[in-house]
Amino acid sequence: MAATTEVKPSLIRGLGLFDATAIVVGSMIGSGIFIVPADIARQTGSPALFMATWVVTALMTLMAALTYGELAAAMPRAGGQYVYLREAYGPLSGFLYGWTLFLVIQTGTIAAVAVAFAKFTGVLLPWISETNFLLRAGALRISTQQLLAMGVLSLLTWVNLRGLRVGAAVQNLFTTTKVGALLALIVLGFMHRSPEAIVRNFDLFWAGRDWSWEAIRWIGVAMVGSLFSSDAWNNVTFAGEEVKNPHRNLPLALGLGVGIVSALYLLCNLAYLRLLPLEAIQAAPADRVGTAAVAVVLGPVAVQLMAIAIMISTFGCINGMILAGARVYYAMARDGLFFRRVAEIDPRWRTPAVSLKLQCAWACLLVLSGTYSDLLDYVIFAVLLFYILTIAGVFVLRYRRPQLPRPYRAIGYPVVPAIYLIAAILVDSILLVYKPNYTWPGLLIVLLGVPIYYLWRKKGLATG
Repeated sequence: MAATTEVKPSLIRGLGLFDATAIVVGSMIGSGIFIVPADIARQTGSPALFMATWVVTALMTLMAALTYGELAAAMPRAGGQYVYLREAYGPLSGFLYGWTLFLVIQTGTIAAVAVAFAKFTGVLLPWISETNFLLRAGALRISTQQLLAMGVLSLLTWVNLRGLRVGAAVQNLFTTTKVGALLALIVLGFMHRSPEAIVRNFDLFWAGRDWSWEAIRWIGVAMVGSLFSSDAWNNVTFAGEEVKNPHRNLPLALGLGVGIVSALYLLCNLAYLRLLPLEAIQAAPADRVGTAAVAVVLGPVAVQLMAIAIMISTFGCINGMILAGARVYYAMARDGLFFRRVAEIDPRWRTPAVSLKLQCAWACLLVLSGTYSDLLDYVIFAVLLFYILTIAGVFVLRYRRPQLPRPYRAIGYPVVPAIYLIAAILVDSILLVYKPNYTWPGLLIVLLGVPIYYLWRKKGLATG
């Protein structure tokens, strides 16, 4: 009798262009656009520099996405950026990215957005609060806000365990809804205006700062918030192995998704400037600029309406990041750079079940620890550094692997990626000099992965 070979279950290609674009858009839009403008306004001190920060962020993100598409089309595999870094520079660089992604970038963002969801739920249900504790046991304290955040993480992990199409359906629904909510806010801002805001922000558009090297510095420092709000656009490439016709759809989804969100963000910030004087944006209660802007038109009911809008936005953002992030740890495990069990595929639902569960558990621990916000502040420098290395990887791979099939080639190569690299290096350098408390801890987190990598390879920890 001939021996039979067991066929292991694998991921399936079930994401179309609309699904992939929804992951890009849905992962990018969270709570940041409703809150971050307050800090950017304080950092820049000028309507012109305020808008310049968002314009530069939009251009940089779009340039990165259009270049990144070449790598996505050439290597449509689970893991996305992890794979690109591994192929360009070797397994250590890929591991350091995956290590930082699991430890802080992806899980920390998921935790932070889940807490934001719970915080705005508390606007409607005051029982949900960071000061309403259900458990106090020494250093361990669990508030109703933390409990709801962990509940949402568990629910959406369960949803994504039930198959790619289920997770994609939830993503499509909430992405469409949140885009509608942003459009409604933009329409309000352009249909109505505050005479005081128009005089302060547009008649005195250039007032507040001198346009010199100092202006570039202020923009660079302020971009911490706008870059964070515009991040996660690359998440769809983590699921590249599950995208239909990836050679076409991945670059298209990146370009369309980033273009849509960038346009929405620019219009939304213009709407804020039409409704609120810059000083009101800077002093928005709890930094809730979106709520303050809508309140100019709709009055007190804006608090509840914006809470609902942000709950929808954050819910969809969490789902997209849960769906995509688990594919990176799965890819690492498949390469022997993470626990072997994380590479297991659920035979019924064809999802990376162990990876999804592990991601959820770590994100929940970050919610309980309360350290996610500080960690994310620390790694924005490292996030940008990994983008720099990835975009530079386009040049590296064109030189080292000229025969690699490239169904899509980066638009404007080599000028567009070179401009991005110069701009990103400049921003990272500004952060390194002017925000050392944020940059050095981030580098330390990345570098801690170096001994872990060699220990992993030497001791064979991946068999665990």
